[in-house]
Amino acid sequence: MKRIIALVTLAVLLLNTRTFAQAELCQGAYFTEEQGAAFLEGRVPASRAEWEKRAAQIRANMLEGMDLLPLPPKPGSPPIIHSRREMNGYTVENVAFESMPGIFVTGNLYRPTQKLTSYAAVLCPHGHGTDPRFTDPAQIRSAMMARMGAIVLTVDMIGYGDSKQSEHKIPKALKLQTINGMRALDYLLSLPGVDPERVGVTGESGGGTQTFILAALDERVKVSVPCVMVSAHFFGGCVCESGMPIHKKGDFQTNNVEIAALAAPRPMLLISDGGDWTANVPNVEFPHIQKIYALYDQKNKVENAHFADEKHDYGPSKRKAMYPFMARYLKLDLGQITDASGAIDENLVKVLPRADLEVFTAAHPRPDRAIVGGEAVMGLLK
Repeated sequence: MKRIIALVTLAVLLLNTRTFAQAELCQGAYFTEEQGAAFLEGRVPASRAEWEKRAAQIRANMLEGMDLLPLPPKPGSPPIIHSRREMNGYTVENVAFESMPGIFVTGNLYRPTQKLTSYAAVLCPHGHGTDPRFTDPAQIRSAMMARMGAIVLTVDMIGYGDSKQSEHKIPKALKLQTINGMRALDYLLSLPGVDPERVGVTGESGGGTQTFILAALDERVKVSVPCVMVSAHFFGGCVCESGMPIHKKGDFQTNNVEIAALAAPRPMLLISDGGDWTANVPNVEFPHIQKIYALYDQKNKVENAHFADEKHDYGPSKRKAMYPFMARYLKLDLGQITDASGAIDENLVKVLPRADLEVFTAAHPRPDRAIVGGEAVMGLLK
């Protein structure tokens, strides 16, 4: 009887723990628009010291909520790189590297053909969709920045493209994608000639979430451009954004605006539009982040490009707002992507078929040591 009572008590405790953990998740439209605005209005820091104290608390909660303490050791295996293609002012290669033993980050590496004394580096995560690494927006922005003089790495979300070791929506997707992002920065910074003071990140939607999370947690990110994602009321609709308790713990609460503001005073461009949860950015989210940058006397280093008549994407006008910002702060050559009139010309780059960009093929199979299956991957993350 005592054993039965003990087992029942344990089951109740586990159930309560799980329920409490779920209660700390802030997913999707967790706030109304009015609640999101009011939350920020009540949290305008009066001083830099006050903000930095709160910033430390936000970061600590993120690291704990993502179970990132400590970070897993970095694998020492060499990267996989093949199928180099010479394009118009840039090259493209197919790459993979381990972020954890048996976990491969897959993507494409774009390099400028012009020889420079040093190179900026840009990481391009993507959002949800049909294998977005192979789509026009991902290829075009990567190639254009390579023409400007940056070494650019675009990577798959887990479960997308060549990253098929587990489904996307595993419970600890947020943890794994953050580790993958940090290891992607490791890889970029290991490349000859990369200037560690000129490192940028930009992505749209779920890739925008990856962008501001990396900028918040990793000081190696010097410039960030989160596209169509920073919102006072919307916390991310996928487990890879809000499936772990990074926004709330007990009485502590934050939102994605405060997380994005952790980049201060490093340059950041918020790209927003009128067709999604970033519709209020010019009047709500952007002014709040400006106030935090002003505490560092760097108010001009955060900007907003808003497209009221556009929708949730990383379309041409949004990319054309990003290029000059990256050029200014990463010391890139905007002249390499403009025509005689000074207009940005994306016809300078060519979109390749998916088959040309795939990392794991019959000729280049995924290594046998790769861990496969959601349960096995989750076991590694625990």
